[in-house]
Amino acid sequence: MITYSIISKPGEREVNEDSLDILESNTLFLFALADGLGGHGHGCEASSLAVSHAVSAAETCQDPEKNLVQCFLNAQQAIMQQQAQRNLSAEMKTTMVCLHLEGDTARWGHVGDSRLYMFRGGRLFFQTKDHSVPQILVSSGEISEKDIRGHEDRNRLIRVLGMEWTSPKYELSQPVKLKKGDAFLLCSDGFWEWIVEGGMQKSLRKASSPADWLAHMEDIVLKNGRGKNMDNYSAIAIMYQGAVSNGYSEMSSRTLLR
Repeated sequence: MITYSIISKPGEREVNEDSLDILESNTLFLFALADGLGGHGHGCEASSLAVSHAVSAAETCQDPEKNLVQCFLNAQQAIMQQQAQRNLSAEMKTTMVCLHLEGDTARWGHVGDSRLYMFRGGRLFFQTKDHSVPQILVSSGEISEKDIRGHEDRNRLIRVLGMEWTSPKYELSQPVKLKKGDAFLLCSDGFWEWIVEGGMQKSLRKASSPADWLAHMEDIVLKNGRGKNMDNYSAIAIMYQGAVSNGYSEMSSRTLLR
């Protein structure tokens, strides 16, 4: 059984450029979250296009091995077409992170600095690595992982949807077999920048449901970020409680936030 909950807030900005979309079909779930870049609201359009086309691709592709690939390819194609038609190449880009769950198998992919965290046994098991300048500095040993949040170049991304590709810029995981109690968090940088991984982990241990987990984490996000020009923040919390039958969500089937 899979349960999930979502939040998406503007923070201290006028416009929320984050978008979320969810496909729930029998034993298949596709969770997509995107954080738009660009002025004049075009980042919002880019993120909305990305998640809607990712979900459409997941709905029609029958091959689990190719499902996530199509999610990212379709999202990229839709954004590039809009850019070309409206001459918005500099203002219509977005990050995206997707989680594909089918039966007891998880796969995920991401581009940019929207993250996926996986928790097993109440502890952090895996997290995606940002496609950003600070992450490169971490890889080269110039700064530590904990320095990313406050780094002056934290918002400089090297891979996003909407940039010209000579080869795919997204990054995909290998299939992972789920265990009872596994939990996932998908979130935009406006969420993870105000809560460290230890806080996510502690909140999970206290939580009785995905909604409860998000509520605990949002309290920390707001405590740390309020009054600091908070960016939009969005998150999807998912818990796996064993073999999927018909599934169950804390929100309506195919929830959409844009």
